[in-house]
Amino acid sequence: MDQISLSARHLHAIAELGFRVAQDGAHGAMTALRQVIPVEAYEFVAFDPATGRHRSLVSAGYARVDADAAEEYTSLAPYRRAMSLKEPLVMGSPGTERYFRRHLEPYGWRAGITTPLFLSEGRYTGLLHLHSRDDFPPEAGPVISAVSPALAHVTDLTRCVIDPLGLPSGFQAMAYERGGRCRTVAGWPPSEALRAEPAMAGLARDFIDSRELSRRGLWLDGTGQWREVRIHRAGVGFHGAIQGAVIAERPCALPYELTARELEVLSRVARGDSNPQIAAALVLSVRTVTTHLEHVFAKLGCDSRTRLTTKALAEGLCRLDLP
Repeated sequence: MDQISLSARHLHAIAELGFRVAQDGAHGAMTALRQVIPVEAYEFVAFDPATGRHRSLVSAGYARVDADAAEEYTSLAPYRRAMSLKEPLVMGSPGTERYFRRHLEPYGWRAGITTPLFLSEGRYTGLLHLHSRDDFPPEAGPVISAVSPALAHVTDLTRCVIDPLGLPSGFQAMAYERGGRCRTVAGWPPSEALRAEPAMAGLARDFIDSRELSRRGLWLDGTGQWREVRIHRAGVGFHGAIQGAVIAERPCALPYELTARELEVLSRVARGDSNPQIAAALVLSVRTVTTHLEHVFAKLGCDSRTRLTTKALAEGLCRLDLP
């Protein structure tokens, strides 16, 4: 692509666009872009990594948007080449003519640019169509290339409106929709342990249906590794449109030098079970349960079941039971 010098007006619009993406999303970004490019219609198409498919996310200015247009466009060889180069593609380019005639020419559009959207770290999130009834100025391509990393945040379906901010280092996370679909979380390394546990989706659904804002606990994964788990309520996808939860975990040793059996006893005390109920559930004698509980009191420095329960819930010392 030819190099074109941008004016102070262009640079101001580029800087404002980044701010508007964060504050107002797609429509705010287009308001800033229209200061320098005469865009009459636009469509953001999101790539959903959970399904491997594209879908129209936000559009304005079109008489209609065909439901199958997104998948049709991304299957075109010219678009695949544009993705590999990370450069805008001018509509009407060889290989796009049929798409152009079917979806755009009948409605009077004569100029168009489509750009693949990649975040600054290189992750693909979707594409942006821009159209006009007149030719775009020559600087349109360079401007769109400059702002595409900011615009990529609009189509990032892994973004959560309520992120697990403030988590200590070492946590890995996954986001879950209420229906069970699992997604990665932007800004956090994905957890292979969570992804490998089918029952984790049920835990997320139970949490979403509860009134809790967050939950902490300890989980023994399938390999025998204990993990500290934190669950946060979150909106998943574009503008948090899907009710969901973020589950974050990191490997850990059992705190306070608790044994696995002592953790089981502590968890059941925190639920309000009596010693006989705990003994029946764990197939132990009441005397054995009492002995375990004495050890737990000593290790946690508590002198009553009430204080023990308060400490366990506050510090996430209870074992998480998967559905």
